[in-house]
Amino acid sequence: MPTSHKLDWLIERPIAHRGLHNKANGILENTSSAFAASILNGFAIECDLQLTSDGEAIVFHDHTLDRVMDGTGHVKSFSTTDLKSKHFRVGKDRVQTLGDLLDQVAGKAALVIEIKSLWNNDPTLTIRTLEVLQNYKGPYCLMSFDPDIVEFLKLNSPQTTRGIVADRATDPEYDALPLARRQELQNFSHIARTQPHFTSFNYAELPFPPLQKMRDNGHTVISWTIKSAEAAKAALLVSDQITFEGFMP
Repeated sequence: MPTSHKLDWLIERPIAHRGLHNKANGILENTSSAFAASILNGFAIECDLQLTSDGEAIVFHDHTLDRVMDGTGHVKSFSTTDLKSKHFRVGKDRVQTLGDLLDQVAGKAALVIEIKSLWNNDPTLTIRTLEVLQNYKGPYCLMSFDPDIVEFLKLNSPQTTRGIVADRATDPEYDALPLARRQELQNFSHIARTQPHFTSFNYAELPFPPLQKMRDNGHTVISWTIKSAEAAKAALLVSDQITFEGFMP
């Protein structure tokens, strides 16, 4: 397990899940308004990246537009220009590229960036993400649910702080994956090849014995997604920091 990365900066402040969003107040997740609120309140920022049809990394969580935008279809089917022309269902923000996000944050908050995966071993989004981040001076890390992406980061950008996002991989959404891949996720047996510097794990499924053993040996653990002060207090007994939404820790 890597020990060279000091992660005090990563766990210094609670991490706002998809930014400090509040739909009731017109601030939607993964938007410039949510990120501005995170900065204003002194929180780190968690966000997600998807790939456009023209190979750009954009800040967006879902694989489709349907839930949060006035439109339908897969994100990967649209160009960056197409996506920037569309409206979110709430608020006045527009889709940001990763470059837009970096310009906005400019080192004022730590960035915890999740690379979303189609589980197809395509490194295009990861490569583009590393390209955009090449000259960024602020604190950031990259993470993914997909061990192939984390391993790619280890092999191609070992200086980048990398993490695995994980749960116990028992949700039916994992059924589409081959059995060997599901077992690798469930048993955490990918660790030998991914060697993450930290793990972001589903708090509802903690404690998880393989991860607890790693934490006992100094591995950094973040828990997600914490939605109350009471849950935050409990989560910090089994993890080093929280990713939160829906309340102010």
